[in-house]
Amino acid sequence: MKISLTTLLLILACSTVVRGQIVDLSSIDFKKADSIAELYPLHSLKDLKILSDKLTRPLAGDFEKFRAIFKWVCINIDSDYELYMENKKKREKLEGDELRSWEKKFSARTFNILVQGHRTVCTGYAYLVKELAFHAGLTCKIIDGYGRNVQANIGGHGTANHSWNAVQLYGKWYLSDPTWSSGSINAELRTFVKKFDDAYFLVEPELFARNHYPLDTAWLLFDKKTTLRSFLNGPLLYIGAFRYEVEPLNPDTFNVTTNRGTKLSFQFTKGSGQDFKKAQLYVEKSGTNDPFTINKVEQETVYSVDHTFSGKGRYAVHILLDGSHAISFDVSVK
Repeated sequence: MKISLTTLLLILACSTVVRGQIVDLSSIDFKKADSIAELYPLHSLKDLKILSDKLTRPLAGDFEKFRAIFKWVCINIDSDYELYMENKKKREKLEGDELRSWEKKFSARTFNILVQGHRTVCTGYAYLVKELAFHAGLTCKIIDGYGRNVQANIGGHGTANHSWNAVQLYGKWYLSDPTWSSGSINAELRTFVKKFDDAYFLVEPELFARNHYPLDTAWLLFDKKTTLRSFLNGPLLYIGAFRYEVEPLNPDTFNVTTNRGTKLSFQFTKGSGQDFKKAQLYVEKSGTNDPFTINKVEQETVYSVDHTFSGKGRYAVHILLDGSHAISFDVSVK
């Protein structure tokens, strides 16, 4: 079907993608855990055992206990914009002993702000989840590494700038990011926008690795390890990709070069996350936005979107699902 200058096709390409971790959670009802997490707004952090007991004792299963902890942290702790910017700049500037010395002082200050003001950065989120889980009898770790978003780790050599959690539940390790589930930083307004979204709760490892790369690659939690270089240069994924469980297949890089008049195919998979009703290819050039609607499809798992660029230049290309950004590319047309 031809729409203006664009041909957009969505077709079934292969069999269902297996999502081991999501299958584990398919029969679990988190309503009780979520309701308990909402009972104690801005509870004191001076005795974490008391808080952990309140959140987890009414719950029987470890999945539910961890959910109550995770959601409480996400809805009660804010990202501190000033701390976030200081952390970002120092990690990009300092190295070696100088960085470690700064981190030690910064961690102490961050901890005090967390306890007194319920504000922090990623390490504070991960620390709080780990400690609350410990008091609930759950094995949980802080994982340090590279977080990738529109403001960080797009190409280059990379900066270790982020922390998240790995938790062991019934003998199996799972990955979660409480910082990115709590909301987002608005750089233009220089503030934190609070909005809980469980898209980063117990995520399938290969999808999680699209914008989280641990310093210790054992915490990728899958056998076929991706390289840091491929991580830094891959397509950019947003929270929408995690909500709907979609992953890019082609192109496999963020920066794409093509020729004018040549059809470029964008392929992505659909896992067992939420179903989307509306998919769009959104093309931007020189401040002009041109959205193209893609036909609604049924329960396929792999889709191909074809687009022909009629003019030379540089384009930002986004795949939107139900209005939420999922995947982005930077396309140079010659």
